[in-house]
Amino acid sequence: MILHPAGPDSGIVFRRSDAGAEIRADWSNSIESALSTVLSNREGVHVATVEHLLAALAGNRIDNAVVELDGPEVPIMDGSAAPFVRLIQGVGTESQEAPRRAIKIIKPVEVAESGSSATLLPDSGFSMSFEIDFNNPLIRHQNLSLSIDPDAFNAELAPARTFGLLDDWPRLKAAGLARGGSLDNAVVISGDRVLNADGLRFADEFVRHKLVDAIGDLFLAGGAIIGHFRGLRSGHALTRRLLAAVFADPEAWCFTTIFETAGLGIPVWTASARAAAA
Repeated sequence: MILHPAGPDSGIVFRRSDAGAEIRADWSNSIESALSTVLSNREGVHVATVEHLLAALAGNRIDNAVVELDGPEVPIMDGSAAPFVRLIQGVGTESQEAPRRAIKIIKPVEVAESGSSATLLPDSGFSMSFEIDFNNPLIRHQNLSLSIDPDAFNAELAPARTFGLLDDWPRLKAAGLARGGSLDNAVVISGDRVLNADGLRFADEFVRHKLVDAIGDLFLAGGAIIGHFRGLRSGHALTRRLLAAVFADPEAWCFTTIFETAGLGIPVWTASARAAAA
């Protein structure tokens, strides 16, 4: 994978160099997938596991980039967004001569299914809350709320890794899923034990990773979000349905332009104007 700079208003574009195809990171290009977020074009070319990279880009306010790949999946790295953050910070980023476009939530939108829900609410910035409840003695019930900016994302969320229960691995492998899964790229739990030699990076690493996934998936809105996301036992599929529900209701959102007050990183937006989803 190679990250290339891109011009203002380019958005995030995945380029499959092996297939001669480009796919824009947009919710309308996402397709159903069991364990990750997958983008596809009309010719069936796809890119899988985009959520951790998109989270690293969104969490560091990178709006424009071309992601060049020579295969159908973003490298899983250690199962977190932290390796991508380190690589981005290693080369640096550049401010562009254009205002940042964002999607401002102006009324609550919620989707729910089987005791799980995902909601976007109006807010003055971008904040998130998430609650999980697993029938596992180690994970159990966890919840976390954060206001998201680059410092908070990089320190509090980016290192959190994807996780799985050891009892689920035979079923997943039989279904052709998680074939590359190992202790090198996921937290693996057996009963009340973490099998990884280095243990957990946070006591609540599980809910923190769910926030990472949600940040990456929400970036498929096509830009930064001004609003509050609330997840209750939700996952990739519900977040996609939430974005579809938001853009289906022109009264629920509007485009806005973000400026940042000098040295403070506080978002300030111009007068908003509704527009149809692209």
